[in-house]
Amino acid sequence: MFLLQNLSELSLSSNNLSGHLDFHKFSNLQQLQNLDLSRNNFLSLSFNGGGEYTFPNLHGLHLSSCNVISFPKFLSRLNILTSLDLSNNQIHGRIPKWFTNTTTWKYTLSYLDLSHNLLTSVGSLSLVWEKIYYIDLSFNMLEGDIPVPPFRTEFFFLSNNKLTGGISSALCHASSLEMINLSHNNLTGKLPECLGTFHYLSILDLRRNNLSGMIPRTYLQIESLETMNFNGNQLAGPLPRSVVKCKQLRVLDLGENNIQDTFPSWLESLQQLQVLVLRADRFNGSINSLKSKNGFPMLRVFDISNNNFSGNLPTSYFENFKGMMVNINNSLQYMRGERYSLKYYDSIVVTIKGEIFPLERILTIFTTIDLSNNRFEGIIPAIVGELKSLKGLNLSHNRITGCIPQTLGGLENLEWLDLSSNMLKGEIPNAFTNLHYLSVLNLSQNQLVGMIPTGKQLDTFQNDSYLGNPGLCGLPLSKPCHKDKKQRRDSNTFYHDEQFGFGWKPVAIGYGCGVAFGIVLGYIVFFSRKPQWSIRFVEGILNQRVRKKSHLTPANTKQHNEGR
Repeated sequence: MFLLQNLSELSLSSNNLSGHLDFHKFSNLQQLQNLDLSRNNFLSLSFNGGGEYTFPNLHGLHLSSCNVISFPKFLSRLNILTSLDLSNNQIHGRIPKWFTNTTTWKYTLSYLDLSHNLLTSVGSLSLVWEKIYYIDLSFNMLEGDIPVPPFRTEFFFLSNNKLTGGISSALCHASSLEMINLSHNNLTGKLPECLGTFHYLSILDLRRNNLSGMIPRTYLQIESLETMNFNGNQLAGPLPRSVVKCKQLRVLDLGENNIQDTFPSWLESLQQLQVLVLRADRFNGSINSLKSKNGFPMLRVFDISNNNFSGNLPTSYFENFKGMMVNINNSLQYMRGERYSLKYYDSIVVTIKGEIFPLERILTIFTTIDLSNNRFEGIIPAIVGELKSLKGLNLSHNRITGCIPQTLGGLENLEWLDLSSNMLKGEIPNAFTNLHYLSVLNLSQNQLVGMIPTGKQLDTFQNDSYLGNPGLCGLPLSKPCHKDKKQRRDSNTFYHDEQFGFGWKPVAIGYGCGVAFGIVLGYIVFFSRKPQWSIRFVEGILNQRVRKKSHLTPANTKQHNEGR
């Protein structure tokens, strides 16, 4: 280490370092300003020197994923520390008082990441670290009330803890907040209106709590807001129309609440909206577009499943989903805003291939429509086949009628398709063989008929994809199809008719004789003026023929024919 005494920057992160390392080895690096040992999961650090280490010039210390089990005591001697990352370790229990009461960092520390540990309590934060702008305490075991961040805090993450109680109005003193993530806790009570007064707020993530009451109108007037995620609470309401003032809104997730309203068609005006989730609420009525020229042009996730919507499928919206019509490049990029922190990604809960999944990160190529479990009627519009980037389409458990449009075979990126439990008729389109990425197909419980198409991906599906369609036949069902069924029926009919004397020759002869006989009969009726007598005359002739034919048993018929 003697040769490195003048070293100012040292980064050994993400090198799979292993073994035991005594932090005392770095004590001679007095000029060190930034030390990064993060993301070495097999490395074990120890701090045998206690508080004896001195790093007079150290500004940044990053020890994420280094198997640290307690707060290093020497931290209290770092006079100018600005950035501290102890995330993804095994630090447990309460944050020690010396850590939060120290005056050493009060005017210097700006970045603190203690996420993904086993902390149970943090104490008060509002009176320390006056310059701190970033606090991440997510994925711990914190209990009790929400700790109030200092006034200048901009990024405040407390998700995935065991916090209880309400959202205190004291939080509103941190008016510089740009991102608030309190998701996955046990918070209760109503939403404080003052959060809607934060002029710079871009992320408001309160999903998976037990919050109740209505969404304050002030929340829906924040012009800088990009993500509003309230999924999995008990919010009621109608949805205030003032949300149209959130011109930058990209993600709106109000799913799994008690919101009772008609479809908010006025959301069409939000030109940046990419994710709209209203699943499992109490929305009702038909979906009528305001017929704006560019409604939902950027939308990529449209989930309104498990509600009480009715009427026809929203064809006018499908026509405007321009963001779903472009071909995708399959790049692994995640959906996020330009100002988003590296520690926050948009997240939603969706039904994928019949299973409910939380997507902690949404790929930009993820495109899905879920209208299942409603009361939609009418037909599937052909325009759906132009949504080329669709990964998933779920229209199951509705009252949709008509045939499956051939255009669905053009959804070349489709991975799951669920049209089950409707009243669809007709045959399965042969174009489905073009769906090369299709891994889940459910057409069960409809009124489909005919032979199941075969080839490519369709050969991978089992019986359960087609059950409840008595008119379907062919593999994988046990009911066989007869391709020459129609031909055999035609030949059998011909043979049957010939057997009983009704082949094409007798018909032709009968047709000619019948015309002549009809003319003669009409002549008699017209001139005799006795139609009743004419009718009895005809009946007598017919009865005589029937009696004569009844005496010709099969044996007699054979003898009769041999004697001819």
